[in-house]
Amino acid sequence: MTHEKGLKEKQEIALQRAEVLKEAIADYREALKTIPTGFNRWQQILEAQNRIKAFFKASDDDWNNWRWQLKNRVTTVDVLKQLLPLEKEEIDSIEKTGSQYRWAVSPYYLSLIDPDNPDDPVKKQCIPSIQEHLDHCGYDDPMGEEYTSPSPAITRRYADRLIVKVTNQCAMYCRHCQRRRAIGEKDLATPREHLEEALDYLRKNEEVRDVLLTGGDGFMIDNQTIAWLLDELDKIPHIEIKRFGSRTLVTMPQRIDDELCDIFSRHLPLYVNTHYNHPLEVTPRAQEACFKLSRAGVSIGNQTVLLKGVNNDPFIIRKLNQDLLQIMVRPYYIFHAKAVKGTSHFRTRVEEGIEIMEKLRGYTSGLAIPTYVVNAPQGLGKTPMLPEYLVSSGKDYIMIRTWENKVLRYENE
Repeated sequence: MTHEKGLKEKQEIALQRAEVLKEAIADYREALKTIPTGFNRWQQILEAQNRIKAFFKASDDDWNNWRWQLKNRVTTVDVLKQLLPLEKEEIDSIEKTGSQYRWAVSPYYLSLIDPDNPDDPVKKQCIPSIQEHLDHCGYDDPMGEEYTSPSPAITRRYADRLIVKVTNQCAMYCRHCQRRRAIGEKDLATPREHLEEALDYLRKNEEVRDVLLTGGDGFMIDNQTIAWLLDELDKIPHIEIKRFGSRTLVTMPQRIDDELCDIFSRHLPLYVNTHYNHPLEVTPRAQEACFKLSRAGVSIGNQTVLLKGVNNDPFIIRKLNQDLLQIMVRPYYIFHAKAVKGTSHFRTRVEEGIEIMEKLRGYTSGLAIPTYVVNAPQGLGKTPMLPEYLVSSGKDYIMIRTWENKVLRYENE
């Protein structure tokens, strides 16, 4: 009887604790009712895609062909205003800013915009704003990449890894891009001789074990060139892993074709870093692309940029990261927006990022918690920004703060 009474008391304590835990995420569950996602808006997105296909007189096969998507990127106001409702003031703004900063958006990504939402987070990332034109703060090259390039196609900031830029082209030119200075007026793949120089540099520097192929967007070169690069990298004994930086999983998921996946499956271990910023970008079509890469053995990580008016909200980031896990993408970094000229309207304070991290730890799976980092100026590396959980320390103990803000003594002998 005493044993049964003890079990009942323990169960009652557990039930009371469960109620406390439910209450801890009640505000988030309520907020979910107002957060649009690519899954709960998919029907409206499909309707938008049908309108865009009709405008271009495109078939379903066209739409699902990444080269068609690339060829038919929207790059002019004349086309855009036939696909989205635009006020005259907005048209003037796009034309003025577009004369200073190049822009292009894939038909697929354009279909994610809610035309009835003036603050649509997808639209803010792809359509030029007058704020870009009026912004004279920041730097063209805040990372000092021109001073960290020992070979024309290489950026090197760390001891054992480096970047090889394979193109300046992207499926879409993000309005917050850190490399907008390199976009230029034409899409240009890196010359083969520069790629050969990069490979030669890698062969001579045996401490480099990790290579990131990016640009631009690492998936904007053709499959044959990708296969050649991976073949050459696999011949270098000290290169342990290869990575690609690509936002096509978000902006043009049609790029993930069977041939590309077959190439990747022959060159493992291979990792892809992509760039989802909002739950609206996580769609069934994006899921299909990510699943294809995962089946090929590729591990996918996400690098979100914290953007004012897009995702600087703890619940939006939490939902984004949870949705990413459902499509086999591991939240990897949250980047504090860099001080790039023309993008200051996107920048937040670091305190906002730390507050978002506070609302992740303990409130969701550790798998859904990326590292929040500030990139030190002039290419001096990523610096983690963390909430403070170590309160104080003594000779044989520390005082810790839990995710529920309880301060406890922890023996440290």
